[in-house]
Amino acid sequence: MIADLFSPLSPGLLLILGGLLVPFLDNRIGRFYVLLLPAVLLVYLFALPDGNHATVTMLDYELEFLRLDSLSRIFATIFLIAALLGNIYAWHEPDRVQRTAAQIYAGSAVAAALAGDLVSLFIFWELTAVSSVFLIWASGTETAYRAGMRYLIIQVGSGVILLTGLIVHVTATGSIAFDHFGLEAPGAWLILLAFGIKCAFPLLHNWLQDAYSAATVTGTVVLSAFTTKLAVYTLARGFAGTEMLIWIGAGMILFTIFYAVLENDLRRTLAYSLNNQLGFMVIGIGIGTELALNGTAAHAVASILYKALLFMAVGAVLFRTGTSKASELGGLYRSMPWTAALCMVGAASICAVPLFSGFVSKSLILSASGKEGYWFAWAVLLFGSAGVVLHSSIKIPYLAFFARDRGLRPQEAPLNMLAAMGVTAILCIGLGVWPAPLYALLPFNIDYDPYTTSHVITQLQLLLFSVLAFIVLTRTGLYPQLLKATILDFDWVYRRYLPKTLGQLGNAIDISYQSITDNAKTVMRNAMSASATMFAPGGLSGHIARVGNAAAIVAFLLLVALIVSYSAV
Repeated sequence: MIADLFSPLSPGLLLILGGLLVPFLDNRIGRFYVLLLPAVLLVYLFALPDGNHATVTMLDYELEFLRLDSLSRIFATIFLIAALLGNIYAWHEPDRVQRTAAQIYAGSAVAAALAGDLVSLFIFWELTAVSSVFLIWASGTETAYRAGMRYLIIQVGSGVILLTGLIVHVTATGSIAFDHFGLEAPGAWLILLAFGIKCAFPLLHNWLQDAYSAATVTGTVVLSAFTTKLAVYTLARGFAGTEMLIWIGAGMILFTIFYAVLENDLRRTLAYSLNNQLGFMVIGIGIGTELALNGTAAHAVASILYKALLFMAVGAVLFRTGTSKASELGGLYRSMPWTAALCMVGAASICAVPLFSGFVSKSLILSASGKEGYWFAWAVLLFGSAGVVLHSSIKIPYLAFFARDRGLRPQEAPLNMLAAMGVTAILCIGLGVWPAPLYALLPFNIDYDPYTTSHVITQLQLLLFSVLAFIVLTRTGLYPQLLKATILDFDWVYRRYLPKTLGQLGNAIDISYQSITDNAKTVMRNAMSASATMFAPGGLSGHIARVGNAAAIVAFLLLVALIVSYSAV
């Protein structure tokens, strides 16, 4: 046990502990501190050897707080990079609560990715939920409070389901190891459900749009990087090759495309787009081959970067104009040219333009689906790639920066925001031009060239037809009109139906209770009235009997007593 104390500590745990110091630091020092912390931990992570470290024995179980292999390392790496980029973006933010929550949240995600057992995973799984909700509540609005409460209930609920599955699994097997389960393992369905909630599976996804659009400008950027990608990691670790995930991933791609096209709030559009990109990764996990899992890990890295860049750009617009609604924006390229240009880099990356990061990651998953004969999945992936062009790559930059000028002339984004977007854009382009460093981090050895003639031509054709489709649809008026109201899909159930139903049930209970209590009061009043009539002075029992009657009664009782006594003798 003493030797365990001198084992290497998890970088995630160190980031959590470091985050707890933030409230005690001066704001100026705190800004530099949160830049230095993830950067140092990133170097520390690469210095650690593969293997199991920081093992602690508790109640006859081995808790592994630091398991390093190629799969956990790549996710921990991109999580630390995302934490650093988020801190640069939030440099101007004076709120220490947000700064503290962001470090604990990021550290929890890193620690969960490095956990080697289910108990450790559960601890950090729940900590991600509790710490991240403060990034939503920090907006200070009633909408943010309600969204944060819904988010917290769903995320903590996911942890409760995970704990239940853990107990079932441990009871049946005696092991808490977090390795591949498959659906046959005891408790596996509960564990899969818990992972699926955080991964925003269809019908379990609305917490994402609800919370991300209500969070603070900087909080949304941080939220976009960790929760769902941690779920992708856990699915890849525990359920690789589970064919059912292919169909779930396909549903994630198809289900959200149309809502993303209709959505007016650009942050909600990006949240739906995030669902779409998660579908690519889930399909890769479902295929489960080395090429597919490499594609999933690579796409998780690429997605964290370009989604962060797009959320940063829309966040900068919201920060300067006070709105992220497409119907209120347009013409911003005149006063925010750098933000517009950097947003275009994110758009090119998400739609997998060659020489951008999305191309070198999506190609892996497409190739894996074709190689294994999953042609339906391959077709869905192509359709999803075309859809993302319409709802993210064109819609967001066009409507925010190049659509009808509404006379808005805000200042360019703050320098720290531009710096964060610039570094992220460089990474998006750098990985697209030179994917070798990314491929070197992947879980399995890879010999793959994304820039074959067939890959490039196929993708360029897809992009060309998508752009032409957008032009034709907009020119002919067939492109769906933006709905200025909040669009509800399955969240209608718990945002409208359940509150209404529970309200009606509550009213029915109130009416029944009132009726019962009114009837009880009436019965009690009647009983008290009858009692008063009977026993009160002047009542029926209160009349004084005449002396003769009383003497006759006494004589009769004495006679009875004498007869009984004589009989006994």
